Amino acid sequence: MAKQQKCTWYSQWFDSEYYHILYENHDFLEAEGFIDKLTKKLALPINSTVADIACGRGRHALYLSKKGFNVTGLDLSPSSIAFAKKMESDQLNFHEHDMRKVFAKDKFDLVLNLFTSFGYFEDNQDNYKAIAAMAASCKQEGLIVIDFMNTNKVLNRLVTSDTKVAQHIHFDISKSIIDDFIVKKISFRAHGSDYNYEERVRIIYQKDFMDYFKFAKLKVKKVYGSYDLKPYDEKESDRMIFVLSKL
Repeated sequence: MAKQQKCTWYSQWFDSEYYHILYENHDFLEAEGFIDKLTKKLALPINSTVADIACGRGRHALYLSKKGFNVTGLDLSPSSIAFAKKMESDQLNFHEHDMRKVFAKDKFDLVLNLFTSFGYFEDNQDNYKAIAAMAASCKQEGLIVIDFMNTNKVLNRLVTSDTKVAQHIHFDISKSIIDDFIVKKISFRAHGSDYNYEERVRIIYQKDFMDYFKFAKLKVKKVYGSYDLKPYDEKESDRMIFVLSKL
């Protein structure tokens, strides 16, 4: 008898239509501007192979392909990948995939994990596995970019409660620190039913990432602190954007 897979919060929430409704107003122009600046800074040649790890519905992967790169989008959510596959082309393809596993060894010129699409796993060892899998998927001369929230600033300025309205749905949001995670609880009523979801992102500091990188035999080439690629400042930066290469 096959072993039943444990249902995780991210497999439920990321596969829900309400996840995309809540975050429908994310600043995609800012994200695309960041991608423009990043690919220019990295001097990434046209037709380079790019992996977008945890690509969601593929909007940023699509943008990368329009810039002339050969892009593979990978995500754990079946519904997100089904949505993204409608956009596939000769330069763009999508696959349902767990980031803890190697997709294709030594395949990509650039491996991206953007917009805090990391730190969801309950077991910290899975974070080591995910970084190691990214490293294995990257060519020896390639680069890996991991973009994560600046944990120091987020914790110092944590907003514990908020309400957001999207498509006439009132999302009540609370945030708290539980064990080693920032936990966001999301409650709302839609179509006559009550829903309760949560997001859990591990509290990961720069020093923790350095441990992951050492394990995966990666070298830090640069750390940026914003989507404008300004230098990282532990207290004031919004992001930790690591540019990595293999040792």
